[in-house]
Amino acid sequence: MRISATLYLTDGTIGPARLGRELEERGFDGLYVPEHTHIPVPRETVYPGGELPPECARMLSPFVALAQAAAVTERLTLGTNIALVAQHDPIDLAKQVATLDHLSGGRVTFGVGYGWNREEAEDHGVPWPRRRAVVRDRLALMRALWSDRPTAYEGEFGSVRSSEVHPKPSLPPRKRLGKAPLYGPRTLIGGAAGPGLFAHVAEYADGWMPIGGSGLREALPVLRTAWAEAGREADDLYVALTGVTPEPGKLAHYAELGVDEVIVQLPAAGEDEVRRALDGMGRYVTPGKDVTSRKRT
Repeated sequence: MRISATLYLTDGTIGPARLGRELEERGFDGLYVPEHTHIPVPRETVYPGGELPPECARMLSPFVALAQAAAVTERLTLGTNIALVAQHDPIDLAKQVATLDHLSGGRVTFGVGYGWNREEAEDHGVPWPRRRAVVRDRLALMRALWSDRPTAYEGEFGSVRSSEVHPKPSLPPRKRLGKAPLYGPRTLIGGAAGPGLFAHVAEYADGWMPIGGSGLREALPVLRTAWAEAGREADDLYVALTGVTPEPGKLAHYAELGVDEVIVQLPAAGEDEVRRALDGMGRYVTPGKDVTSRKRT
């Protein structure tokens, strides 16, 4: 089971280059960063975790930050947890993701989500009740651009002509029964367990990225059933838990359930505090290992 790390990376925390080096030197498998473009004031939407962390309004662009981390590391995988796809122009986002994947040597995991902040999404022109449909549509458009030959796409929320576009993401296309293969980097959908979410994961993603492991023992069999019914190969399903506080028994439990990756939560703090947190987590990682493999471990 892979052990990666995440934090709310801001203009006041440890920088992405320093963090990337610290993680790779200590044997962590990956770095994941979340996304908010802005937090409108006033705001009526309630933050799911209670009081809104002030770091949400100060987050760095995940793709710029991950590019800086990529430049100073060799093995560390680089991911979003999550990217707010509905809030992006899909043609531009496809280019950003593919460029990061190319420059990093195929180290990108694309965690995507639907968002929780209605005001933020509406400022981007996202029709809030249709945001899940927007994400699905925009990912389909992006995959047309990532495909191995010029491919047009006409969707409800956007379209693109058959186009020459490079670079291409490094991960080979994944087969789907009776459907076109999935192109692009490993794509994980974040969100709470449920039949609707699991249907989307099985239809157009490579796996699931929930926050924490509550209810995981009951949820994973449901997800695996939806995956199999969609004609997907069992070994292709990838599950990454994010926002985890590591404990030996907890990690062993996740490994037993077949979780592929645990993303531990670091404090949104400066270099000294983050290093202390990493020191306390050192027993969970193996320095010097090669973490570039795309296979389940």
